[in-house]
Amino acid sequence: MEPAQKDRTPFSDIDGLPARMSEMVLTALTEMGRHPEIRRVRRAGFDALRPALGARLLDAGSGSGEVARRLAAEVGPRGEVIALDYSAAITAAAVARHDDSNVRYVTGDVCDLDLPDDTVDGVWCERVLQHVDDADAAIGELRRVTRPGGRLCLIDTDWDSLAFDGMPVGLRDTVLSFVGPHFTPEQGDMGRTLRRRLVAAGLSDLTATPVTCLFGNPDSAAVVLPMVNPRVPEDTWRTPPGLRDEWLAHVEAAGARGDFLAVLTIWVVAGTV
Repeated sequence: MEPAQKDRTPFSDIDGLPARMSEMVLTALTEMGRHPEIRRVRRAGFDALRPALGARLLDAGSGSGEVARRLAAEVGPRGEVIALDYSAAITAAAVARHDDSNVRYVTGDVCDLDLPDDTVDGVWCERVLQHVDDADAAIGELRRVTRPGGRLCLIDTDWDSLAFDGMPVGLRDTVLSFVGPHFTPEQGDMGRTLRRRLVAAGLSDLTATPVTCLFGNPDSAAVVLPMVNPRVPEDTWRTPPGLRDEWLAHVEAAGARGDFLAVLTIWVVAGTV
């Protein structure tokens, strides 16, 4: 079977990356998880998922496992969290960071889960569906493994909402036209489509919360937005000679002036099976 993840951004096929890039992606995931704006998104997700004591939950696309371990604290010692990720390397990193909470780490494909029907009480799936070939098939699998009455909480980015201020408009548009296909997934509007997809999947008690992340300086933005991060290797930009450096110089100047701004909307959508 072909992998469900698109071979487009570094997050799509982590195991296929050179060791240097794989380590960079893991570092990026860790830094993003600590960012105040991503934590704000996750707080909205916890409110929407409503994890209960004793529940068995699936974290589909669990990364280095920080959310899975937090979910384990919510469900308590009688509950369980299955932390599933497509990448064996990231799963190994998650295991290395395990804190003895009730989390079981596995590798797997969100579009073809190796789990029985009606096996979990809820699902957390954060910034994963933008990277898969068939988001509706993945949602179908998440719904299949969730017991009636269980909650699905889907969190994803609306990359089409990305906006900047403080940089020349023409330069901004030119840079994004080059780096967009390499730094952001093809499914750029995934976040805003989640509610419609859950309606089509037959879920009820839907909630949909757009969380607009605001980055008021380049250092803050660079944690989440690769196109303003000077640490991203130059050979991944695929821009004409000099364009990357010109863009980053303007980003730095806007930061020094104090008028840099970037905004990005991430959607938190949940429903009951």
